Amino acid sequence: MSASILAGTPAPGTAEVPRRSSRRAGSGMLAAVRSNSKAMVGALLLLLFVVVAALPQLFTSIDTPDAHAFELGLPPSWDHPLGTTAFGQDIYAQLIYGTRQSLIIAVVVGGLATVLSVIVGVSAAYLGGATDSLLSAMTDVFLVVPTFPLIIVIAAYAGKGSLLVIIGVLVITGWSYGARQLRAQALSLRNRDFLESARVRGERRSYIIVCEVLPTMTSLILATFLGSALYAVLTAAGLQFIGLGDSSSLSWGTMLHWAQSNAALQSGQPLWVVAPGLCIALLGASFALLNYAFDEISNPALRPVRRSRGKRARS
Repeated sequence: MSASILAGTPAPGTAEVPRRSSRRAGSGMLAAVRSNSKAMVGALLLLLFVVVAALPQLFTSIDTPDAHAFELGLPPSWDHPLGTTAFGQDIYAQLIYGTRQSLIIAVVVGGLATVLSVIVGVSAAYLGGATDSLLSAMTDVFLVVPTFPLIIVIAAYAGKGSLLVIIGVLVITGWSYGARQLRAQALSLRNRDFLESARVRGERRSYIIVCEVLPTMTSLILATFLGSALYAVLTAAGLQFIGLGDSSSLSWGTMLHWAQSNAALQSGQPLWVVAPGLCIALLGASFALLNYAFDEISNPALRPVRRSRGKRARS
């Protein structure tokens, strides 16, 4: 048996142990998600928005929601569930087709900001020394600078109306908080035994970071993505609402911009404002609920205490 171990060959009956443990971990995470009401509500909301963004034709028969094809300011009816705008556009169709851009901004900004947070935060913690000081100083600068005024200035001067500019601005201003959290977590792992053994084996730094450190931080990385996506949804809508987005594009933020410009509330068209605002809130709530749920799943101390039936009966 000792010869087989020295040769790197697993002993009989032990080859499938890691695979079984990974399967158990995966099934345990799936079971935890299913048993968490916040995770289920957030996942169902997000799934609904994904389906609407991918297949808008299933929810409306109007192919050109921007066309001024209807009477101006119609009230809600069977043909127009949310009425029409002051320009003769169907509000419901705009709401359906506007889901795609709003969701794209959330996912792309969340993904890019998370990647940047991982690169800066984990590299600073693991490399240490001057690299840590430089990256931490850069992170601190972005943390203390007022975010929204900076976003307005950058978006105004970088090119008003470009979706790529909005995405770039949100990524630049949205990575620092996640980087600070990931750095703190990576510092706690830096001197663990499994990392020391990887160094003794002579593994490269890049291998240790990617294959040893990051897998242990999966839940925090996912939470960073969800938080960045939530930040992107709300901030992008705010930029588009004040006119720093592409006014000719179709999203929930631009719907609010045109509704405000045409005094929708004062002219008796509240659904022009309420519908996109409610969708922004629901999409943001889906990311927030998933974020809270994964915090509870990864940290048992955050889970709500459930009293057993016996204790309830005694009380």
